[in-house]
Amino acid sequence: MTAVPVLLDVDTGVDDALAILFAVAHPGIHLLGISCVAGNAALPQVIQNTLTVLDAAGAGDVPVAGGAHRPLINPARDASHVHGSDGLGGIVLPPTSRQTHTLDGAEVGAIELMRRILLASAEPVTIVALAPQTNLALLLRAHPEVSEKIERVLFMGGSASVGNATAVAEFNVWHDPEAAAIVLDSGVKTFMYGLDVFNRVAVPFDKAVALQSSSRTAERVAGQLIAHRTGIGAGKEPVYTGLIGDAGALCALVDPEGLRTETLPVFVELAGTSRGQTVVDRRVYPGEDSMHGLRETTGVTEVALEVDAQRYVDLYLSTIARLG
Repeated sequence: MTAVPVLLDVDTGVDDALAILFAVAHPGIHLLGISCVAGNAALPQVIQNTLTVLDAAGAGDVPVAGGAHRPLINPARDASHVHGSDGLGGIVLPPTSRQTHTLDGAEVGAIELMRRILLASAEPVTIVALAPQTNLALLLRAHPEVSEKIERVLFMGGSASVGNATAVAEFNVWHDPEAAAIVLDSGVKTFMYGLDVFNRVAVPFDKAVALQSSSRTAERVAGQLIAHRTGIGAGKEPVYTGLIGDAGALCALVDPEGLRTETLPVFVELAGTSRGQTVVDRRVYPGEDSMHGLRETTGVTEVALEVDAQRYVDLYLSTIARLG
């Protein structure tokens, strides 16, 4: 298998951590670097979580850099009710000696790191965005020349059906809808791994518990992270979901045959009660908005609509079993 060169953009909470373990382990992924952004936790915590999870994965020297502390317009949101105050659900990992990337003794920010990696790559790079897309929007606006070095942006975000942050908006897009709109309208090829498939790939609770007794560090950490994956029940009580979450987007990268997708017009709603919604146009025929010129033609993205959930669970578990 030829490894795909990948840049990860993360807001490392519980499921980003699961994704980092997978990215380090899978032979089909060549992890070039990781950029961090505020989202599931504040930026300093995201950076620290990313570095400690790389240790848990036994990763080599992967450059990591911090980027945006907040969305382009809105203040940062609090996701501690999902990911805990530390972003990792209170899981205790050993302290790390890893540091963020430096050049000539100076710390390199996420936008500059991404620019340098993209321009230096001999082949186009896939950006896997598992967070609000603030870093990507800033990169594309400040350095449009990098577009030709991007194979595509595969992002975990959006929905063609229901939301989670609101009734219609998914968290990553809702956290910074202007940034997502910039990326979708940039002309760069995009792939949306949204809630339609995200909400289906789940590890049974007994399997998560069993992983915590593994002799392998990465499997034990993955088991703890998965066991922490909860949703909010009807009475607002925590309910185990076992979702691998963001890690599913990396499964989609290495095993696209596990999905049914369609290439469709997608735009982000930026106002009103539906702010942050990814409007996915699945109509067969033009509607009145098109007939009367009420909406400009929008770009298209490949949208994941159905998933072989067991296939991705098996893929995830077999991949992290490769780690020590």
